[in-house]
Amino acid sequence: MIVRLIGLVLIIQGLIACDSENITDTANPANLTVDITIPDDSGLVLIQASAENASEYQLRIEDTQDPYETNTSGYFEYQFQQSGSYELDVRAYGKSGRYLREIIPVDITISYDVPVDEGYFTPLNYDGWKLIWHDEFDGNTINTENWVFEIGDGCPGLCGWGNNELQYYRKQNAWVDGSVLTIEARKESFKNRRYTSARMKTQEKVSFQYGRIDIRALLPGGQGIWPALWMLGNDITTAGWPACGEIDIMEMIGGSGRENQVHGTLHWDLNGHVSAGGSYTLPSGTFGDEYHVFSIIWDENLIRWFVNDKQYFQIDITPSHMTEFHQEFFLIFNVAVGGNWPGNPDDSTVLPQQMKVDYVRVFQKE
Repeated sequence: MIVRLIGLVLIIQGLIACDSENITDTANPANLTVDITIPDDSGLVLIQASAENASEYQLRIEDTQDPYETNTSGYFEYQFQQSGSYELDVRAYGKSGRYLREIIPVDITISYDVPVDEGYFTPLNYDGWKLIWHDEFDGNTINTENWVFEIGDGCPGLCGWGNNELQYYRKQNAWVDGSVLTIEARKESFKNRRYTSARMKTQEKVSFQYGRIDIRALLPGGQGIWPALWMLGNDITTAGWPACGEIDIMEMIGGSGRENQVHGTLHWDLNGHVSAGGSYTLPSGTFGDEYHVFSIIWDENLIRWFVNDKQYFQIDITPSHMTEFHQEFFLIFNVAVGGNWPGNPDDSTVLPQQMKVDYVRVFQKE
């Protein structure tokens, strides 16, 4: 009796073992692999999942309860609409109802390429004016006869460039392609800074006193992003700032819906730093939707600011305390990250961000 019982137990155990092995081999998924391909900057992601004994596959985006798609091939395509960091939840189900799961983080950068021919243009000639200098950014290199780069974070003498900015300026963040200059701000660690960008200037290359300046540009956006097209007086190395004078042709601070507004400002010395300026707000859209032309007309009496030939501010520079603005100035193009005015980037900030410049032209009265 005891022997028979032991034999029955052994038979039952053998059946369980065989059944368990059968479930493991044919009903439960095994060895899930997931290949992710991001072919371009359009936001498209290609996903190929594969597992042994899988009867179906599911894709979820982030922590959604319901699958975005279910199929038997394991191949998915998903189109993200915004740049950012996301998680893909890929599952392989067996006939048993059990599943294997992989959670894959992906960083998505969507490049909204705006054609250079979209937006406002100004002419290459004006009646009564002579074109004395210009850069159309033709070819595929930055013209070193016109431009030099500022490198670093301003330290030790002016850490954060006087504004508590966060970026380290590098020449690698600017390039010319397709007759357009691009300056790119990136989130990357370099020289103890968490962001990089570029700042280029015509100091000791090209400078001028008075005239009309047209700069056609497409602006970046996002909290903490601060593009600028501006000028400093040639005597900055001797007089210092603000006694050298500063003319901000265009500044924009991103975030909080501010990408539809630009600012034009003067800075000078009057027993200390003083400034005056105005702002222009687009009737619709943002300055990243298409190219706009930012201009000043500067003479012995006035400096006037324009967007697409619409004047929005002017200031009289004839007072005796504004002698800074009756000398030659040089140009500076840059994209700062963070700082006292825009504030720092936050979780909503998408990087990289690019400012694109189609041309800069300087005219003087004939």
